[in-house]
Amino acid sequence: MRMKRLIVVFSLIWISFPSWANIIHVPTDQPTIQLGINDAANGDTVLVAPGIYYENIHFREKGIVVASHYLLNNNVAYVESTTINGGASINPDTGSCVLIVSDDSTTMQDTSAALIGFTITEGTGTKWLDEHGAGIFREGGGILIQYLSPRIAHNIIVRNRAMHTAGVISSGGGALRCGDGNPRIRNNIIMYNSARYGGGIVLNFTGAIIKNNIIAYDSAYGDYGGGGGIWSYANSTEPKIIENNTIVYNAGGGSGTGGGLRLWSSTATVRNNIIWGNVDYQIFRSGGVVTVTYSDVQGGWSGEGNIDTDPFFAPENFYLSDSSPCIDAGDTSAAYNDPEDPGNPGYAQWPSMGELRNDMGAYGGPGRTDLGNIPAVYEIPIIEKPYNLILQNYPNPFNQVTEIRYEMKNSDITHNVSLKIYDISGRFIKEFPRSVLDAQRPMSILWDGRDNHGQLVNAGVYICQLTSSNNILSRKMIVAR
Repeated sequence: MRMKRLIVVFSLIWISFPSWANIIHVPTDQPTIQLGINDAANGDTVLVAPGIYYENIHFREKGIVVASHYLLNNNVAYVESTTINGGASINPDTGSCVLIVSDDSTTMQDTSAALIGFTITEGTGTKWLDEHGAGIFREGGGILIQYLSPRIAHNIIVRNRAMHTAGVISSGGGALRCGDGNPRIRNNIIMYNSARYGGGIVLNFTGAIIKNNIIAYDSAYGDYGGGGGIWSYANSTEPKIIENNTIVYNAGGGSGTGGGLRLWSSTATVRNNIIWGNVDYQIFRSGGVVTVTYSDVQGGWSGEGNIDTDPFFAPENFYLSDSSPCIDAGDTSAAYNDPEDPGNPGYAQWPSMGELRNDMGAYGGPGRTDLGNIPAVYEIPIIEKPYNLILQNYPNPFNQVTEIRYEMKNSDITHNVSLKIYDISGRFIKEFPRSVLDAQRPMSILWDGRDNHGQLVNAGVYICQLTSSNNILSRKMIVAR
């Protein structure tokens, strides 16, 4: 039964709904999300109860809101407990978890569709004819967007991939692929996604507003300059605004590639971001006009207010620690101020820190929210293995020191590799000097259980991550004190 009731929206003030709208409850009114969408009309809301939905949903060009119960009270627990799992598609050529697409370029300004409050996972992308004549690609592991400008908000987009190249030219947009529109991508966690290019987000001939996201541990190896976090090509009538994001520890696939951002013939405004720990380049620009201001960019970047210093994240969820240089370091304009703490005038409301001036990163600015728990670091699966990487440590568990051994089999090509250690929440702990690896030279290094500042780490589970020019391999290590 379709029900009609008032939707009350709390802090999601940037989303505009009609005062009254039809609400289709899943699974009460319809057993699946797709059947709810099929039953919806423009302006309706498909409201999804907690659960795991093994579906590959298609908005059918409808201007509807598909949301978890997060929409009702902003409780992030609903984001974590309401999952669209796209890994069981009956059609291997349509493996995206969510398709928000149109066949008609006249719909580019349509902003009525919204996807809010889900965990989006295990998507593998959709075979897609490039609208600019480049051929057939597999794109949008998690979400595929074309000729529309939807709102993608408060989602955890994790462990999606667009890697397989059978029958296509290449594969891109591990988490999201956006083409010819102006999507608003805000307050999402985008992590552990992979693709041949654009491990996190692909922007192809499109505008975009990308704000207050955590984009981390995404990887892109193989084609078109990588672009671990964000890959962008060409412009649209709408601007590209990349503002107040935490873009960290992504990998772009070797020398001359963008680990954090790969901007190709693109004009973009990059403001108030933390861009740190990405491999190889934090930002790689080829053509176009890219303006970077008030951002923490590892290795430095010319622009007003930019800094180059360790952001000092807190132990969990990429919050800023009390000593972070990114606190009150964003754009000085009041338009970018953090929300004020009602009980402490003149000071920012948590998770922003310090006074009211903008904090760099995902927790700064007027639109930031608490994003909830960061998905734990896990042993990243290698989807395609052109070369056989081996990574292990002994002893494990260990008390004082462990030997980390790594080598490459079946390769006559040398690769620059990096070796880093993170805690189980994803916080960066230690980086070892980069090295050159080939099949004839296995390597090892000793770790004494200390971080980059020489301090002993606490007992617990840690992740050792080896990054080469074509793969990422991770292993768990246990420190026993």
